[in-house]
Amino acid sequence: MFFETHDGTQLWYEEYGTGETLVFVASSMLNTEMWEYQLPFFAENGFRCVAFDRRGHGRSDRPSGGYDIDSTADDLAALLDHLDLRNVTLIGHSLGGAEIARYLARHGSERVSRAVLIAAMLPFLAGTEDNPDGVPEAAVAATMAQLRADRPKWLTRQAQAFFATHLGNEVSPALVEHTLAQCLSASPWATLQAQRESLFNDQRATLPEIDVPVLVIHGAADASAPVELTGRRTARLIPGAVYEEYPTAGHGIYASHHEQLNADVLAFVKG
Repeated sequence: MFFETHDGTQLWYEEYGTGETLVFVASSMLNTEMWEYQLPFFAENGFRCVAFDRRGHGRSDRPSGGYDIDSTADDLAALLDHLDLRNVTLIGHSLGGAEIARYLARHGSERVSRAVLIAAMLPFLAGTEDNPDGVPEAAVAATMAQLRADRPKWLTRQAQAFFATHLGNEVSPALVEHTLAQCLSASPWATLQAQRESLFNDQRATLPEIDVPVLVIHGAADASAPVELTGRRTARLIPGAVYEEYPTAGHGIYASHHEQLNADVLAFVKG
């Protein structure tokens, strides 16, 4: 199933179940398949689950433009408009969480009842004069250079840290390989653009304006989005946010800690 976005790009979406609607927004490089542990669980617990592939990812079109976070937030808006969704819970991982925050800033909360931000790339990761604890410019340049030089090698080197397997998290080699295959299925161009947006989207000024209940979930061992720079700051900036921190979770918290995460999200949505 496809819907058309603001610039004519065709994006793939799928849905399961009936009931109150949950919309899942995937991480950069990943697609709807990343929600393997969430979509069946919530559909079986009485929810309508909708997920889509970001432009340049999965089964969606691969245009040359529209990868800035304003445009991808507008893609999310196009999905909600296409299905005329209301009273939805938006659930996003990593860059998907940042896109949800930007959606709320650009489009408001008329269609949204609450949001869940999982390991979100928020509020601002890049190091600048007014964000001295952020990722240094040299490190950003090195990451982009490695992605351009050998994308499979770079992703493979990140895999164990992504799931924080060094802390004893049970993630099979098969699941690691499956995740790598998903990441490599994204277009190289989209990967570069999404990685840049993950680091440089700055939402420090707009997070305090969010006016729906928000659950922030983050792993203390997240190497991709260090918790002190992201999750804890995000929770402090959003009025009334509920914050859950998992001591042994990395960035791949949606898989490595899916039972705990699903239970926390279910309690939040039902509450």
